[in-house]
Amino acid sequence: MAYRPELEPAPPQWPKWRTNLYVVIFHHDTPAGKAFDVALIVSITVSVLAVMLDSVSAISRPFGPYLYRLEWFLTGLFTIEYILRMICAPHPFVYARSFFGLVDLASILPTYLSLFLPGTQYFLVIRMLRVLRVFRVLKLAAYIGEADVLMVAIRNSRRKLSIFIATVLVLAVIFGAAMYVVEGRTHGFTSIPQSIYWTIVTITTVGYGDIAPATPMGKGLASVIMLLGYAIVAVPTGIVTVELTRGRGREPKPCPGCAAADHDGDAAFCKCCGHRL
Repeated sequence: MAYRPELEPAPPQWPKWRTNLYVVIFHHDTPAGKAFDVALIVSITVSVLAVMLDSVSAISRPFGPYLYRLEWFLTGLFTIEYILRMICAPHPFVYARSFFGLVDLASILPTYLSLFLPGTQYFLVIRMLRVLRVFRVLKLAAYIGEADVLMVAIRNSRRKLSIFIATVLVLAVIFGAAMYVVEGRTHGFTSIPQSIYWTIVTITTVGYGDIAPATPMGKGLASVIMLLGYAIVAVPTGIVTVELTRGRGREPKPCPGCAAADHDGDAAFCKCCGHRL
């Protein structure tokens, strides 16, 4: 389960200003905390829109300087917010390594990196991940619990998925080399890497159509790859589905009020917020 600072009480030795700051930033069920998160979501949305508009030449030419200033202004606010989160988190270094902690950091770094690597500011769209906090603001914490179940299932499936991906890559190399031999350079298969690219596009059922076999043998081999592609697409779905089924029987149900999931099997109420399970 991801680190949740809001589920921990503020240390009693903290000064009052730090405790109040902790409540505003991490407690989403208070009026001040909800207002803070709504303002944060609005700022994130405005920031991402500004980055997107800056990539449109018809808009960036007349309004580029204003968008640039807005980007730096919002980055400054997000930097201050990140520092305040680190100050008032009960375990700041644990929070810094958590999912939201890493997203918070990644959402401000591109602007500073753009001073040395122009163009990296467009990676600021990662800030949209921070809007996931809207689930907590709108009392949809059960959805976060479901997301935790999905992440556990994917994590438990990682070895099987790794073997599956390695197998697909081996098949792509073999079929790519075969298509290079069958079709040759005259039909667009100019090299084995190019043929492997075509195989991956075909086996994943994407089918760009930029390269296509022309010989009867090549079309027959392509048909085999296409049919194999349908079977391959179903495999990772089945692997993750099995882990989801196991996880639901093994993992405690998350609280619909705060999404905490570390309850006893016979618990009727959440030990963190008191909500009925």
